[in-house]
Amino acid sequence: MKKIAVYCGASTGNNPHFKDAAVELAKWIVSHNYELIYGGGKYGLMGTLANTVLDNGGKVTGIIPQNLFDRNVALASITKLEVVSDMALRKKRMIELADVCLALPGGAGTLEEIVEAYSWARIGDNPNPCVLLNIDHYYDLLEQFFNQMVDKDFLSTAHLNKLCFAKSLNEAAAFIHTYSPPKLRSYQ
Repeated sequence: MKKIAVYCGASTGNNPHFKDAAVELAKWIVSHNYELIYGGGKYGLMGTLANTVLDNGGKVTGIIPQNLFDRNVALASITKLEVVSDMALRKKRMIELADVCLALPGGAGTLEEIVEAYSWARIGDNPNPCVLLNIDHYYDLLEQFFNQMVDKDFLSTAHLNKLCFAKSLNEAAAFIHTYSPPKLRSYQ
């Protein structure tokens, strides 16, 4: 069984399409025989995603740092819960377990996690495709910013093409299916 790390908000946000997208993604995960790897929380899009995967017969592994576990934010009903010492170890562990890294809408933590997964792919520490599911243009400004990185010669077009801003699950699936890790840059 392949595993997909999903980064998303501990809130549902103010657009009902975000929650709908979490439900749709959860059903897609189960129907494509993936196990969900996520941050272990019971609130927001995280909780919606995990509960929907479970309700549809899927498997869910949560990776949660001790400080959040102590604040009682973990979803108790998941298949497996790993409590780790801190957020840095959570992010590392999620990438280690995953075959795909995908972000739904979320806040600063979601952004940090998917960008770190992508950054690690660029230096050879993450062989997994990285996808931002761009629900209702949520990630448009971030996509523009990545294009600006290319325009200013901080990122190559070839490496930018190894990050997917998907408008649909079909687009995300096509990217995942055809993905190969970025060619490591040489410093000559």
